[in-house]
Amino acid sequence: MKTSKLSIRLLWYITPVVILPLLFLGGFTLTNVTSSSQQQTQLIVSRFVEQQQNKVFHSLNVYHSTTELLTSSPVLQDFVPEIHQSSDRYTERLAALMDVFGSYTQAYPDILSINLVSPQQKSYAYFSTKLESAPQAYPFFEKLSASSLRRQQFMVQNERGETTLYFVQKVFTPDYHLERPILLGYVIMRVQPTVLNTAILESPYNNTLNLMLTEQGKILFSSNHALRGQSIASEELRKISLWADNGRLNELALHSIDHTQRLVYAVQMAGGHYFITSIPKELLYESGKVISLITALIVMISVITLPILIFIVVRNLLLNPIEQLGAASHRVGENDLAVRLPDDRKDEVGQLFSDFNHMVNKIYHTQGELEEYKNTLEQKVEARTLELEKTNKALELAIEQAEQANQLKSRFLANMSHEIRTPLTAIMGFTEQLLDNNKIKEEKVHTQLATVLRNSRHLLELINNILDLSKIEAEKLDMNHEPVSLYELLHDLESIVEPQAQQKQLQFDIDYHFPLPKYLSSDQTRLKQILLNILTNAVKFTTQGGVHMSIRYQSGMLEFVVTDTGIGISDKELDRIFKPFEQADATTTRRFGGSGLGLCIAKNLAQLLGGDIWAQSQQGVGSQFTIHVACYQQYTEQDYYYDHAQMQPVYSERPALSEQRFDGDILVAEDNKDNQALISLLLERWGIEPDFANNGAEAVEKALVKDYQLILMDMQMPVMGGEEATKMLRHAAYDGPIIALTANVMKHDIERYLGAGCDKTLGKPIDKQELEHTLATYLSIQQEAASQWDDILQSERFLQINANYKEKLPEYLDEMLGHHHDGDWEQLQSLAHSIKGSASCFGFFAIAEAAGELEQVLRQGHHDSHDYSVLKLEHAIRYVLEQDVEPS
Repeated sequence: MKTSKLSIRLLWYITPVVILPLLFLGGFTLTNVTSSSQQQTQLIVSRFVEQQQNKVFHSLNVYHSTTELLTSSPVLQDFVPEIHQSSDRYTERLAALMDVFGSYTQAYPDILSINLVSPQQKSYAYFSTKLESAPQAYPFFEKLSASSLRRQQFMVQNERGETTLYFVQKVFTPDYHLERPILLGYVIMRVQPTVLNTAILESPYNNTLNLMLTEQGKILFSSNHALRGQSIASEELRKISLWADNGRLNELALHSIDHTQRLVYAVQMAGGHYFITSIPKELLYESGKVISLITALIVMISVITLPILIFIVVRNLLLNPIEQLGAASHRVGENDLAVRLPDDRKDEVGQLFSDFNHMVNKIYHTQGELEEYKNTLEQKVEARTLELEKTNKALELAIEQAEQANQLKSRFLANMSHEIRTPLTAIMGFTEQLLDNNKIKEEKVHTQLATVLRNSRHLLELINNILDLSKIEAEKLDMNHEPVSLYELLHDLESIVEPQAQQKQLQFDIDYHFPLPKYLSSDQTRLKQILLNILTNAVKFTTQGGVHMSIRYQSGMLEFVVTDTGIGISDKELDRIFKPFEQADATTTRRFGGSGLGLCIAKNLAQLLGGDIWAQSQQGVGSQFTIHVACYQQYTEQDYYYDHAQMQPVYSERPALSEQRFDGDILVAEDNKDNQALISLLLERWGIEPDFANNGAEAVEKALVKDYQLILMDMQMPVMGGEEATKMLRHAAYDGPIIALTANVMKHDIERYLGAGCDKTLGKPIDKQELEHTLATYLSIQQEAASQWDDILQSERFLQINANYKEKLPEYLDEMLGHHHDGDWEQLQSLAHSIKGSASCFGFFAIAEAAGELEQVLRQGHHDSHDYSVLKLEHAIRYVLEQDVEPS
């Protein structure tokens, strides 16, 4: 058999290419296996130590937080003033404090005792799970007294080598007006070091020795229990302190413990303690020797057998088929098209042979196809040239449109600047007149207030239009489909538009084309917005004659046609009126006002309601707008009006409140006393007597002591807010429902409350049906009740609560002005939030709105523009007090 040149060359290439890397790899492996083993061990040990360190840090932080929470407990704060009193009240407060101590030891089983001591080390209140007496002294008390830190931790080892953890928190006087709080004592919590013992006993390898040392080298904890209480040599401690936190294994023989040569990994923890993990060096290198022997054997076998196997496989799979393919190609080159290759193999070579055979069969057609491809390519080049020319024209058009859009933006900003400045000037001017002149006549006051109101409504309409347009463009405007009474809709439109028409001495009438459906399924607010925009525009742009609207129903659509005898619109300008920020021309804007947003918004709303708007107009004669709205409802004969006599108001029954009573314990966390009284009155009608907490810390304490079926949590309270209290309850494994009470009901606020652990959010003022639905969801039904919410609102108790809140308004006003004068923005924002929630609950919506505006300004940090908001809230409160305004 003749050996091919390719086989010989392949053998020459395979031998060095395979053998040399194998030899290099084997040598590299043999020389570096020990280093790799050490690096792997170092990585394992470092991660192990890091995990144990994090575990210890987490445990210490939990008990620090628990001690801090206990120090801020209202029960402890109430007990402190009674320490030096010998009375029943002192005994009662001491018993309550001991109950709190007991609840903490139940919640955290590792707590052995809790002691409240004076700065002179006298015990005021001591609780021990083992019923021990209070210690006379603590070994660390001198160091504690000399320190300025509010919280500290100590590790104390007894004669038997057992170590105990102490967590200490200073207790200061609750008088917040003192510049320097007075130290009243310390809360000392003794904790069993379960987590530390567990961390020390765990190990990444057998024969691993874990130690925790003090700064003086004394062994506090050890995986070898016999070593606890001993000390290592000073030279060994010096090396460990130098190696701490360098992230490497270091070789060290601990002669003070044993004479074993070890690899040591050390880190320094908080408080100066050292956490050490050591591994016998022999254990590490034994595994490396085994790996070295196995690696050498594998390399030797691979060097001998691998090149031979590779050559045989490549020869059979690749070289032989290549030689066959070369011979066949040579024959095809000599015009021998009868040649065929065996294509019975099911791999790529078989596919290659099959393709070769197919190529031979198609070779005659290749030249003709190449010629055809040439012609096609020329046509494609020509078509691509035309396409590029069209693209360039489209780009030029896009640039022109962008420039036009920029001009529209500039015109819109100019119009909006004028439209907003004009009503604001009137509002500020007339308001200043009212504030400066206390003896002004009543008629003049009424005229000025009417001017302020008219300009304010105009400004509000501009802002609402901009917001609607932004929502439409962002596709975030949702339609709320509900049954809409056609009679009530038309009656509301007529009551609004007809007075406007009469003021301009215009006629306004509605033409009904019967039959008409009594109801349609649509968004009542948006449908009324569309029709009011078209009708008020017709009145605004008509100086003589009148406005006429006709309505008919056909093919599932309601058709409204509004015709006026106004100034009309030219054909050129008719195409622009439904675009944003457009009016017929600049003269129209100066003469009649407006931003050019109304028709654009109306058309988009009509399309969202399943219809559309069209316009026809003749300049100088008038305009006609046609509005189509989908009914989305199937009708029977009884669902139609057939004449004017049948068009009467149809009143839907008001949904009755549930007549159920609920069974369960409820905790209400609310700092406002008036809101507490109101919520208590509302819940009484369902047979519920709630418990109240004045702040978040008190709510956490009560929820851990008593099993509540439901917690209503105000989100903004002193001492501890509702959001922080909810997180703490969830961390303490409280799994009952927590409902957020808040006046901040923006989407991001609700998402933040749910993320903190709340199950639901109730907005202020509290919606009775929402509150009832919440109670029905989380509480069991007890029995039927006999009264409804109207009785609550008219009851003497509710009226008395309302009157009490009104009497407190002067106090709120003085407190607000005081915070404003002192520049205490945080307290001012908190007070504004409280007033917003309580005022809305009691029906004083003008006060609630002004308080909400002040809170928003302070929250955004606009301290330079809050004076107006403070003045607005002050006037709202004074108006209620001076005019004796009743809640709405």
